[in-house]
Amino acid sequence: MRGGAPDRQVVRKIHVWFAGRCRGLPSIPPMTTRRTFLLGTGAAAAGTLVATTATAPASAEPETRSARPDADRDRFTIAVIPDTQYLFDQDRGDAEPLDAALRHLVNRTSADNIVFTAHLGDLTENGSKSEIEDVGRSFRALDRRRVGYSVLAGNHDLDSRTDDQRGRTPYLDEFGPRRFRDSPTFRGASPDGYNSYHVFRAAGREWLVLALDWRMSDKGFAWARGVLARHPKLPAVLTTHEFVHAGGDGKAELSDYGRRLWEGLVKDHDQIFLTLNGHFWPPARSVLTNAAGHDVHVHITNYQDRYYGGSAMIRLYEFDLARNTIDVRTYSPWLLGKRSLNTLERREVELTGDADRFSVPIDFEQRFAGFAPVPVRPERPVRQLLVPGTVAYWRADSLKDLSGNGNDLRQVGTLTATTEHHRDSPSRASRFFGKEGYLSTVDSAPLNRLTFERGYTVEAFIKLPAGFDHPWCGLLTKLAPGAAAGKTGDDPKEPLCTLNVAGGGGLQWAVFPKNRDGMSTNWGHELAEDTWWHVAVVNDGRHTKLYVEGSELLRNPSTPATGIATAGDPWLVGAYAYDRIVEKSFHGWLGEVRIVDRALPTERFLTAR
Repeated sequence: MRGGAPDRQVVRKIHVWFAGRCRGLPSIPPMTTRRTFLLGTGAAAAGTLVATTATAPASAEPETRSARPDADRDRFTIAVIPDTQYLFDQDRGDAEPLDAALRHLVNRTSADNIVFTAHLGDLTENGSKSEIEDVGRSFRALDRRRVGYSVLAGNHDLDSRTDDQRGRTPYLDEFGPRRFRDSPTFRGASPDGYNSYHVFRAAGREWLVLALDWRMSDKGFAWARGVLARHPKLPAVLTTHEFVHAGGDGKAELSDYGRRLWEGLVKDHDQIFLTLNGHFWPPARSVLTNAAGHDVHVHITNYQDRYYGGSAMIRLYEFDLARNTIDVRTYSPWLLGKRSLNTLERREVELTGDADRFSVPIDFEQRFAGFAPVPVRPERPVRQLLVPGTVAYWRADSLKDLSGNGNDLRQVGTLTATTEHHRDSPSRASRFFGKEGYLSTVDSAPLNRLTFERGYTVEAFIKLPAGFDHPWCGLLTKLAPGAAAGKTGDDPKEPLCTLNVAGGGGLQWAVFPKNRDGMSTNWGHELAEDTWWHVAVVNDGRHTKLYVEGSELLRNPSTPATGIATAGDPWLVGAYAYDRIVEKSFHGWLGEVRIVDRALPTERFLTAR
């Protein structure tokens, strides 16, 4: 390397020392009634373990015109490319593995919703003009498609003894700010050109990427702090060449320069929740705690020590905001695209070690609350919730029917007023039902006599306590049994209508409709405890569907069920009755309840934005 490069024997000895230091480290039947089912099987339900299977990587293919990423999907991917230096080493390299990886990322933009790609430095072995130009040609595959990506300099891309004030280099000529002037994500670079930042949009918000030089000067640190200060609400991913390495226990720990970077930038900037670096091997990961007391996930990924210089291995960070998880997988698109593989290649197609394929649990809303809290949805006035057809509307701070239809409630036993509520609840209160108290419509309530033959929508906000063990407790139930309305099918002692929390926290809607002698029953899945849920029952005059959080559930009957039979009896709120005897109160929190005499679309639910 020109310009006072370090002695190659010294560099080789350092590499051998690190390789030696890290080597060896762990890289139910149709006619069964609800009551019979309960007695026959017991109320307790076993917990379930949900297993997820990652999608297998798609094979590499010729570059094609790809769709743009979807900025609003709550699943998106950041692609990471670690050290490629051995692929660009004078006359000893091979650009095809990296070319295949970049084609693959372009072609998978839509399928994997790849919103950004980051290279972690050491693009080349010697940082010569010809090597830098060669790797620059490979990255034109991303330039042509206006794909958002970043690169940064590693110690092999320039004189490793210098910091970001080193001046002009072949690296800066090829990968300086001018290259990114048409990039959809590039937002700026430090005056020296060696540090840059990018902003991409995903999951309906903006995210920041800092791509920092191998060695930052004091000016570089000041520039990076300035970028974060100008974007105080953006969650940030920091990429650099050196930060952590694998320690003796296989977990990532800060290098000497990494400690400077941690103390001078990362620790005091809560926005930085993930750091990615290469340089050392083997790969490793760990979690550090910043000054705000929050997690910072630190990951090293580098495979240059493996077959064919790492075979242009890529790592995908698949963010899933609905599951509060980042799923990580590592594979070689170049090898995937081959028709046949040799003995060594077969071992490298996809890596599944603990540091190569794993999941990172992150409660994104909670983690980002310190710098970008989700605005609290304001309480909505009653008049906004009285959609046409509303026949009853009850909030937890009153026994009055707020619809004005006279369907007032009376309280039986003891209930506790709380401020607990679903985040999308129009009001800010609930009642806690402690297995004894409940509510009932007054005898004169018009609701008692309604049959809902045009359809209905019943909505409620509920939360089950941790350790819930009180199955078949009612949320909303008619007091009179089926026999009181002349129904003789199934068990005529069952209530004319009931919305229950069944065993394991699953929902059940069981009704004697007007058009049938027997019951029509909908079943829901088991609901997580200690979590607020919006539940809804919607009937369009013929068919009934259960919804949770606006999502239609599976076990909804196709046999027509019209209306709700009645004997002019009261509705119980927070209780279940059998043969007119109140057997069980609800156990948990119950927020507001609304009943409408027609089918509402999900966009008109109480949770609607």
